[in-house]
Amino acid sequence: MPALLASFYIAPPVFWTLFILVLVFSLYAQIRVSSAYAKNSRIPSRGGITGREAAAAVMARAGITDVEIEETGGHLTDHYDPIHNTLVLSSENYRGTSLAAVGVAAHEAGHALQHREGYRLLNFRMALVPATRIAAGIIPFVYLASIFFLGGFNGPVLDIAILCYAVLTLFQLVTLPVEYDASRRAKVQLVSLGILDQDEMPGVNETLDAAALTYLAAFVGALLTLISLLSRRN
Repeated sequence: MPALLASFYIAPPVFWTLFILVLVFSLYAQIRVSSAYAKNSRIPSRGGITGREAAAAVMARAGITDVEIEETGGHLTDHYDPIHNTLVLSSENYRGTSLAAVGVAAHEAGHALQHREGYRLLNFRMALVPATRIAAGIIPFVYLASIFFLGGFNGPVLDIAILCYAVLTLFQLVTLPVEYDASRRAKVQLVSLGILDQDEMPGVNETLDAAALTYLAAFVGALLTLISLLSRRN
């Protein structure tokens, strides 16, 4: 095994210990974000402003007038689409006036602010999206091939899996600062615009900080899988 790859080797007991820890952390992150959102979605903001209105105010201050705010179904399906200049909010956040609704909406508006100013990491993440989608689509077929035809990861299939997870790991790594920065922008704007009072911010902080943990868990999980695959190469 080349020296570079040897440095990535993880002994099986250590790998499974790390795998279980990552799994536990991922479950913890999901439970925490669900708990934080449920808790703060029951706390109305004093101003009674809706998530849609909060997002519109944040973007208006930055001079953004060409982004449509749309409502969609589902739970926490909120996202910003930089390609179509669309900010999509789930119904609970689009119409809701809770601390959670306003915080999530402002976070998505934070992405619009990043896009407007040409935030480099957001642009880099956007550039990675096509490759990430391809990699995510290939991975299930790689696993099927390794199970039914090859008796495990080896040869070209292993190399393809490594390449796919390298792309996914890079995407998750870039996502971390992009999401943290969007939350930072949201928190600043909510107070400076007078949408929320300073003493209301702990509820927003709790919701957005919990959501950030899910991105961290996704990165750690992808990285551990990549290292495990690299350790299989001889």
